[in-house]
Amino acid sequence: MDNELQTFRRRHMGPDVSQVESMLTTLGLDSLEDLIDQTVPEAIRRRQPLQVPAAFTEHEYLAHLAEVAAKNRPEVKSLIGLGYYGTITPSVIARNIFHNPGWYTQYTPYQAEIAQGRLEALLNYQTVVSDLTGLPIANASLLDEGTAAAEAMAMFYSQKNRRVKSGEPAANVFLVSEHVFPQTLGVLRTRAEPIGIELRVGPVGEFAFDEGVFGVLLQYPGGDGAVSDLQPLIAGAKEASVYVCVATDLLALCILEAPGSWGVDCAVGNSQRFGVPLGYGGPHAAFFATTDEFKRVIPGRIIGVSEDAHGSPAMRMALQTREQHIRREKATSNICTAQALLAIMAGMYAVYHGPEGLRDIAQTIHAKAVRLAGALTAAGYVLASDQFFDTLRVQVSGEELGAIEEALSGRFNAYVQRDGERSFLQLSVDETLSDGDLTALLTAFAKTEGVAMSTERYVLAKAVQRATPYLTSAVFGAHQTETKLMRYIKRLENKDLSLTHSMIPLGSCTMKLNAATELMPVSWPAFADIHPFAPVEQAAGYSQIFTELEAYLADICGMTATSLQPNSGAQGEYAGLTTIRAYHLDRGDGHRNVALIPESAHGTNPASAVMAGMEVVVVKNDGNGDVNFADLKAKAEKYADRLAALMVTYPSTYGVFETEIMEMCALIHDHGGLVYMDGANMNAQVGLTSPGQIGADVCHLNLHKTFAIPHGGGGPGMGPICVNDKLAPFLPGHALVSTGGAKATTAVSSTPYGSASILLISYAYIRMLGPEGLKDASRLAILNANYIAHRLRGHYDVLYKGAGGWSAHELIIDLRPFKSVASAEDVAKRLIDYGFHAPTLSWPVAGTMMIEPTESESQDELDRFCDAMIGIREEMDAVARGEASADDNLLVNAPHTLAVVTADEWSRPYTRSAAAYPLEYLREGRKFWPSVGRVNQALGDRNLVCTCPPTESYAS
Repeated sequence: MDNELQTFRRRHMGPDVSQVESMLTTLGLDSLEDLIDQTVPEAIRRRQPLQVPAAFTEHEYLAHLAEVAAKNRPEVKSLIGLGYYGTITPSVIARNIFHNPGWYTQYTPYQAEIAQGRLEALLNYQTVVSDLTGLPIANASLLDEGTAAAEAMAMFYSQKNRRVKSGEPAANVFLVSEHVFPQTLGVLRTRAEPIGIELRVGPVGEFAFDEGVFGVLLQYPGGDGAVSDLQPLIAGAKEASVYVCVATDLLALCILEAPGSWGVDCAVGNSQRFGVPLGYGGPHAAFFATTDEFKRVIPGRIIGVSEDAHGSPAMRMALQTREQHIRREKATSNICTAQALLAIMAGMYAVYHGPEGLRDIAQTIHAKAVRLAGALTAAGYVLASDQFFDTLRVQVSGEELGAIEEALSGRFNAYVQRDGERSFLQLSVDETLSDGDLTALLTAFAKTEGVAMSTERYVLAKAVQRATPYLTSAVFGAHQTETKLMRYIKRLENKDLSLTHSMIPLGSCTMKLNAATELMPVSWPAFADIHPFAPVEQAAGYSQIFTELEAYLADICGMTATSLQPNSGAQGEYAGLTTIRAYHLDRGDGHRNVALIPESAHGTNPASAVMAGMEVVVVKNDGNGDVNFADLKAKAEKYADRLAALMVTYPSTYGVFETEIMEMCALIHDHGGLVYMDGANMNAQVGLTSPGQIGADVCHLNLHKTFAIPHGGGGPGMGPICVNDKLAPFLPGHALVSTGGAKATTAVSSTPYGSASILLISYAYIRMLGPEGLKDASRLAILNANYIAHRLRGHYDVLYKGAGGWSAHELIIDLRPFKSVASAEDVAKRLIDYGFHAPTLSWPVAGTMMIEPTESESQDELDRFCDAMIGIREEMDAVARGEASADDNLLVNAPHTLAVVTADEWSRPYTRSAAAYPLEYLREGRKFWPSVGRVNQALGDRNLVCTCPPTESYAS
């Protein structure tokens, strides 16, 4: 290992040289390489160096990136629209949330007691969406607008046909307005075809609700900017028992009537213009709101209100259906992550501005659009509609278009569509467009100078003007000064445990350091202020990063090509399977539709396979946690004529390097299938082995795990796929930007490069670690995991080990022997009192904990965690010996809040000190106090409340 003092490797890795030596001595090993040789099977070891450049220091990297950033053109203002708009991020939100590790390093709020801050922030977001759309239930965000629309389509399809008997025809037609955004239509096409949905795209005036139609998607305002009264169409659909989804714009809904008031079943869209930078396409929080009918099948997560053990209000993720992939192959969605950090920003934007402020922003935008429309029509230009919110569609001749484009060049981007002799130019006004910009824009249309204009014709029809109140809860009227919002944000942050407090040892989730140098450039204007559909020459800096990153990831994975489009791990799974499906179809093997999936696989695997039109066949695991090779062989032979793919995680879900992995891949290939490798555990592979070397044909990478993108309290994530030569031609393309393979499939995400701006984080991680640093990250992750296993020996059993007796980068400890005195949940909640987030609970084996320390944690932090686990074992033993009450003890009452410990009355059979300070290090300023006691999950599910209470409730 390198000991240069100024390397990023030294800053990123937790253990220093002396700690590495100490841990190796504890393990009885002479060197780190000895551990790797005994852990990673020799047959799959990578011996050649990674083909990535030598490591930059942090200072060198930032200088390099500044040069790359200079190739982008953020000064050209994009008026392209199509769901992406310039916005102003309030500085108080940028400083205190977007740039704050206390917000971006949190984990998904499964442990509700230490996540009350972000849960409240997400509840605010849900309330914003619910109020503005006029629908009673909203989830806590989805990946992008296209995904949200596709999820609505799949939800309607499943609900409509849930009682159709075998052999009966299903209603399979989904009507789509021709004015739905083109990128949304691309994602719909990808999702529809494999599961047998027929899309019919056309003018809404020609829609016919025959028996085969199950749903309809409308855009409001339309992709052409027009605002139409949709009530008659919606009424007709409802009369025909056809479900209706409206894709809409939250800011427009501040002055346009809520679609929920017209009886729609679902509303979707993108909350980006609520203060979230463009970022060349993301990350942005999509929204999804629906009616009570769908509350048990809604995709994604819902934040709900319940009570804690003391009867106080407490929030948590509501309903088992908050993540459908729990249903595995019965799921209609594979959604696993959200865009939590961006939803929190959008919700805070609404909190800061309040209903009056949002209405003012919307009215100002509309007024500027009206002023522009008046000048253009007075000068003789023809608009597609007199009813609009922010977008004008101008008809021009070819000659006029050339002159206007030249005049706009270098200052403005517009959206242009050419249709034979006619051309259309669209301009979308946003809150960043100044009066000076507006004047310059009018000057580009040469005939507009000095013309008189009338704007009366552009008054919105009464039928579409907002009449439904919104944001009436007290939280949206109490924080309009920066002082108040700053304190509110900090108050919420203080309720949340993040990596700023302690390690988060979650197995399969890899909560490693998210370095400040990796994060800072995401908010640089050169990267933050680029529209995803801007001319590619204006994003040359991004293009350079994409090209380099694709090559680095492909080499790390032992593959030949990469797609950066999937914007979550589950989306990466789906993208990988669509390339496999396309490969088989291209060869005339469309009948190959069976996916073999081990029973230990993450639930998104079977859910993704079903979405890709595949039939799931489950493969057994053996007693060691490995895939049962005999069962795999039997099923590969049984389904040889139809075999499409094997989905496998490596190292295994049980934290073990299986020795027969190459034989498994060869078996599948011999029977005509391809191998998809789930990249959840790549943190143990980089530089040591690779999916390609193992024999996989495609893998996805969780950049929010292995490659240091922060989890953000439940998102954002990125899930690029790397493929071999067979699958490279089928990488996904995009409707508006040229990308993908020579035989590209349709898009899986709304933008060509997914959440493009956060790719900078993984690019930085690779460039600052370099080839040896990346390899060291894997080696130290394995060392740290085995050190924990050794320290817990004799206190807990480690369930699975590799052939050499070692774990990979994570391990599973068995809590089932203690179930008579404490549940796994009791241990998880008691860990909070010790200052730690619980490891992954009861997955992949019920009654266990999966622990992953990552390479970023030092030996002293590992020791604190081990001391906590050993202390909890001693507390369980005290119950078993009868020295502590079986039903009134430290574990069943955990976590202990400050209010409980400092109450005047204390009647418990153990001391306050034992409750609050079970180990001495907690008295050294390391104590984290949960803000609520144990949350009553069942109560919240029986009484679903997923929006903020109305103002009058505060008075009572």
